[in-house]
Amino acid sequence: MLGRELTVMAAPRNLTGDSGGKLVVKDEESAAASSSKRTKSERFPLSRWEFVVFFTVFLVFTTGLLCIYLTMPAAEYGKLKLPRTISDLRLLKDNLGSYASEYPARFILGYCSTYIFMQTFMIPGTIFMSLLAGALFGVVRGFVLVVLNATAGACSCFFLSKLVGRPLVCWLWPEKLRFFQAEIGKRRDKLLNYMLFLRITPTLPNLFINLSSPIVDIPFHVFFLATLVGLMPASYITVRAGLALGDLKSVKDLYDFKTLSVLFLIGSISIFPALLKRKRISDSSAYWLM
Repeated sequence: MLGRELTVMAAPRNLTGDSGGKLVVKDEESAAASSSKRTKSERFPLSRWEFVVFFTVFLVFTTGLLCIYLTMPAAEYGKLKLPRTISDLRLLKDNLGSYASEYPARFILGYCSTYIFMQTFMIPGTIFMSLLAGALFGVVRGFVLVVLNATAGACSCFFLSKLVGRPLVCWLWPEKLRFFQAEIGKRRDKLLNYMLFLRITPTLPNLFINLSSPIVDIPFHVFFLATLVGLMPASYITVRAGLALGDLKSVKDLYDFKTLSVLFLIGSISIFPALLKRKRISDSSAYWLM
């Protein structure tokens, strides 16, 4: 009897007895509940409000794109689809060649709307759209179209991320986002040069830059200028390659070692003023210390 009383007295406070004499562990229940909540939040990074906002924006863009398609002249829509391979792109180019010649203004409107839509909502395949621009419009017009559309789509993605993108980016790339934020903090005085370097070179994916830039407080005018100028070299390479689709076997052929070396060389030129200024500051500090 005495042993039973001592056992009950020695029991931890987080154990309670119910009517059936069973013991329930409160800490384990709370831990399980919090674990369940964490699991749900990991699966669904967007809150209900953020998801509604994203869906509303997506619905508005989709409705606008559909209205543009409905106003365009009739075409064989069965042959039109977003290309996923170079072979698909060749077929699409053959099917759209005469259509683009007969209705150039409307075709360009549909092309631009599709490109910006894909760029805004992170739909893969814009590189094929850039190749198609070179194949259908030539280097000059294709280059202008690609640069303007890529910039407009990136800016649209920037504002969408500013609205609802923070939890998604933190969920997808937590380590990369912390690294990017630290690098941006070091280069606030020469932020445009650094952003130009990132845009010109394949150091970070453009998708990540578009989504994370508003989260790490990059001003929009810096983002816009870096995007407009920084995408030009890669856009020119892609558009020019669209003139010779028959020679391409895959998208990987676009960026061989020579092309990547040229891009990194151009990117290095963009950050050279920042490096030179840093060297001058360090030399000046060393002079005064002497």
